Amino acid sequence: MNKFFMLILAICMLSPLAGAQSPTPSKVDLAFNKWYTYDEMTQALRDLVAAYPELLEMESIGKSVAGRDIWLVTLNDPATGPPESKTAMYIEGNIHGNEIQATEAVLYSIWYLTRSFGNIESLTELIRERTFYFVPSSNPDGRMYWFNDAATPNVLRGGIRPTDNDHDGRYDEDGPDDLDGDGHITSMWVADPTGRWKRNEDDDRFFVRVGRDEEPGGWTRLGEEGIDNDGDGEINEDGIGGYDPNRNFPSDWQPEHIQYGATDYPLSLPECRATATFIMAHPNIAGVQSYHNSGGMVLYGPGASYQKYPVSDMRAMEEMATKGAKMIPFYDALVSWEDLYTTHGDETSFTYEQEGIMSFVNELWSQDKMFGDGELTSRDDTIEFRDLLQFEDVYVPYHEVEHPKYGTVLVGGTKKHSGRVAPLWAQEEECHRNFAFTMYHADEMPKVEWGMHQVRRGPADLWELTVQVENPKVIPTILGWARKHRIGNPDELICETGEGSRVVASSTANGFTPWSGMTIPEDQHRSHRLRNEVGIRSNGSQLFRFLIEGDGPVTLRYVSDKGGTIEQTIELEKTDPIPEGEDS
Repeated sequence: MNKFFMLILAICMLSPLAGAQSPTPSKVDLAFNKWYTYDEMTQALRDLVAAYPELLEMESIGKSVAGRDIWLVTLNDPATGPPESKTAMYIEGNIHGNEIQATEAVLYSIWYLTRSFGNIESLTELIRERTFYFVPSSNPDGRMYWFNDAATPNVLRGGIRPTDNDHDGRYDEDGPDDLDGDGHITSMWVADPTGRWKRNEDDDRFFVRVGRDEEPGGWTRLGEEGIDNDGDGEINEDGIGGYDPNRNFPSDWQPEHIQYGATDYPLSLPECRATATFIMAHPNIAGVQSYHNSGGMVLYGPGASYQKYPVSDMRAMEEMATKGAKMIPFYDALVSWEDLYTTHGDETSFTYEQEGIMSFVNELWSQDKMFGDGELTSRDDTIEFRDLLQFEDVYVPYHEVEHPKYGTVLVGGTKKHSGRVAPLWAQEEECHRNFAFTMYHADEMPKVEWGMHQVRRGPADLWELTVQVENPKVIPTILGWARKHRIGNPDELICETGEGSRVVASSTANGFTPWSGMTIPEDQHRSHRLRNEVGIRSNGSQLFRFLIEGDGPVTLRYVSDKGGTIEQTIELEKTDPIPEGEDS
C-alpha cells in the first residue's frame, strides 16, 4: 500500500470526525469560497427554508425590471411571537449590481443564524427576541449582468432599464464590446508614433507614461474595449444602465442635473419601490444594514452637509460604527458626506430620515487587508499581493485584436473580479466579521423592559402606581430625528383596570418619592393611556405614574414600534419600590 493511498485513507477517516466536531453543523451545505448566481442564490434560499421551516419563510416582495423576483427571507422563532410583534433587523445586499459579495454576506448571515439556533446561546436568544428580514439581492438584474456579460469591476452598478446616457434620443446603443470574447472589458491600446505611453520594460503587464521631455513612448490608450456602434465619434458612452438605484429613494432626492443616476422621480425603479414599500409597511424595523463593496468602511449619515442629525443620534451611530471598525480590521468608521462624498436619495438616508431607523452601510473588503501589516496598501503592494497570493489570476495578458476602426490594437489589463471583491479564499472571514457587526447592531436595537414599580396610597384614597420602563440598549426606542420630525407612532403605556376600577389621572414621574409630583395635562381624557413622545432613551429609563380608583389587579402594557411590547399584571397593594418579577 503506497504512501499516497495511506494519506487519502487517513483523510477520509478523519473527515467525518472533523465534521462531527463542528460546534454548529448546518443542515444545508453552503460554501462561501464562491459567488452565487441569482439562480444559485434562489436555490440556496429555498434549501435553507426547507431545512429550517420552523424559523424561515420566503417571499417575493417585488419584481425587477427583467421580471426577476426580489426574494425576502424572514427569520423568526414563532414560539416567542409572530414576526411583526418583535423589534426587527432589515439586512440587505447588492443594491449595486457589480458589488456582488454583498449577497454572499447576507446569505452567510441566514446560514450562520439558522445553524446556531439551539447551539450558540447568545445567537439563540437573539433569534428568540428579534425578527430578521433578509434581502440578499435587491438588484438581481445588475448582479446577473455582472455574471453573464462582459464587464469591468465597476459595471453594472445600476440595472438594465434602458437609459439615454448621451442624450441623443436613443437608448443603450453604444455600450462596451468584448473584442476578444473573454468575458472581461479591459483596456485598449493602439501603436502611435506620438503616443505618450510605453510598455513597462520590467513588467509588460503595465504601461507607463513618458516624461514631458522624453521621446514618445509609442502607445496611446483608447479607453476600454469597444466600438463606436452609433457612429457619433465616441466609444462606450451609452451602455446598459447608467443610473444608480441607491440615488432613487425619497429622502433628499435630487434630479439628474444635481445627483447623477437619480432617474426620473423617487422610487421610479421597481426594485427600490419594492424595498421601500416593505420597509414602510413594517414599523417594527429598528435597524437597517446595507452591504456594499468595496473600501473597508462602516458608513453612517448624513449624506449631505446641510442635513443636521441630532447629537444623541450621532453619538449612538459613532459608538456603534467605531465598534464595527474594531471588529473588522482595516475598516474605518466614517460619516458619509464628511469622509467620503455627498449623496442624495440614498437608501439608508431614507430609512433613517423618513422611517426613523438606525442605519449603516458596510463597504466590504479593503485592499489594506492584503498583507495585514497595518500600512496603507500601495500600488506596488497590490501588484505583489496579486502575484504572490492570487497567482496573477486577475490579469488578462495584453494581446493583439483587430478593431474595425483602429486596426490592430492591444487588449488586456485586469479582470472584472480584480478590484472590488475580496479574493474568494478570503471571502468567508469577510462575511463573518461583517455578519458579527450586524448581530451587534441587532442586539443594540431598543428593547423595552420593566424596571422597578411601587404601589402606595395616594391622595383622596387613590392608589398611586409608579412603574419604571427601561431600555438597556444603545439605540433609543425613538431616535432624536424621529422625535423632531414626528416620524412613526409615539410609545404608549396602557393601564387596564378591572370592573369597578378606573384610572383617574396619569403622567410621567421624576422619582418614586411622594413629593416627586406629577404633571397632568388639563385636557387629559384618556388617562389610562400614556403617550410617550420621546421614547426611552439610549441605556435609559422613564418613570410613569397612574392614580387609580378602586381595587384589584391592573395590567400594564408598554407598546413601542421599535422597542417591542411588554406586559405585566400588578396587584394594588402597598409596596416599596421593587424590581419587576419579585412581587407576587
